[in-house]
Amino acid sequence: MQTYTTALVLGLAASGEAAARLLLAEGTKVRIVDRADGDVLRRRAAALESLGAEVALGQSNLPPGLFSVCVVSPGIPANSSWVSGMQHRGVPVLSELELGWSRAACRILAISGSNGKSTLVKLCADALTGAGRRVAVAGNYGIPVSQVVMERRDWDWLVVEVSSFQLETVRAFRPDVAVLLNLYPNHLDRHGDMAAYERLKALLFSRMRSEDVGVVPEALAAKIACLAASPNRWVTFGTSADADMRYHEGNVIDRVRSRSVSLESTAFSNEILGVAGAAAAAAIGACGESLETLGRAARAFRPLPHRMQEVAVRGSIRFVDDSKATNLAAMMAALKMSPGPIRLIAGGLPKHESYEAARSLLAEKVAAVYLIGAAAEIMAAAWQDVVPCRLSQTLENAVRLAWLQSQPGDTVLLSPACASFDQFQSFEDRGNRFAQRVRSLGEMAAR
Repeated sequence: MQTYTTALVLGLAASGEAAARLLLAEGTKVRIVDRADGDVLRRRAAALESLGAEVALGQSNLPPGLFSVCVVSPGIPANSSWVSGMQHRGVPVLSELELGWSRAACRILAISGSNGKSTLVKLCADALTGAGRRVAVAGNYGIPVSQVVMERRDWDWLVVEVSSFQLETVRAFRPDVAVLLNLYPNHLDRHGDMAAYERLKALLFSRMRSEDVGVVPEALAAKIACLAASPNRWVTFGTSADADMRYHEGNVIDRVRSRSVSLESTAFSNEILGVAGAAAAAAIGACGESLETLGRAARAFRPLPHRMQEVAVRGSIRFVDDSKATNLAAMMAALKMSPGPIRLIAGGLPKHESYEAARSLLAEKVAAVYLIGAAAEIMAAAWQDVVPCRLSQTLENAVRLAWLQSQPGDTVLLSPACASFDQFQSFEDRGNRFAQRVRSLGEMAAR
């Protein structure tokens, strides 16, 4: 484990704070800078200053001098002037993810992908816990790795959700088992194009060794293996008979060992989440656990909030919160899983992806689309000739109009296919606002 005399931490969100606390506990002299300012940041700054850190908020320039290391929060792009400025000075730059990982005294299961990462993290962590292992979850899941390893280090497994933002500045990160769940256009507003996005995701595997295991979709196996250029063992998953772990008609089948486990009557008993079940089977197997362990976890699984979460039924009209669907592929998956005619609420901050691919699915399953946020007019232009599109502007207007126009058996689905930051603080805020508005419909109906 490499230690540091001095460190510069870029960004004072949760990851930056966790990195600073970890470094301070090791005796490192820490400086922290953030472009933003505000009450929350000032409280964090005061707490860290009491521990000996130097903090500067509302900054546009880097502090002078050299540092032993620069730790970057995932919200700061690798091509930012701050990161390039540190690199130009010859200061090693690394992700908070990697700082925390380098202090972890346990095995690492890392999970990445465009959609469904958190659900897979929870399923794998539940399965490992059910097998009697000491397990923690961290990373993009909501708890910085640096925080988890500082609080406790005697885990058997650390299950880490890894985003493309975190992978931009990894240098040596090497999980024991790594899973790429899927790969769809996402965050192209930051990464530029799909080729760059694919290269970043492949970094998950690039430092792995022959004893490590990479778990990948069967359709992507050759591409990822080529991009990663690592000697680890590969396990594939999917729906075809050639996949090492196959989802088929409610079961996950281990082709190599000729064994299977049923996912019937679980959240994973469909071709969308069933593939995630197959990925989990491959990951858990690589961790040394059985298919039966996965089956028990799937039967006890409780979905995470804002992921196809039914928030209410008004009459025979269902209201479903899928606010975590922040790209088109996630929205399309939600449409495929939703029964009955759908009244779709979509829109928000676009991510520079085309919306054309959803046209046939919208025509097949959606009665009307209620569009909000910055992407509303772009989506309307792409879809209005195949499905009625209503420019609703706000989420509150969209919920009200969808409710007024709904017929018995309809599903009102919030699945935005966009980021939330044009009108909301986060996808959680968006989903909570949706649920609040739906509850107010019931109050109006009761009057």
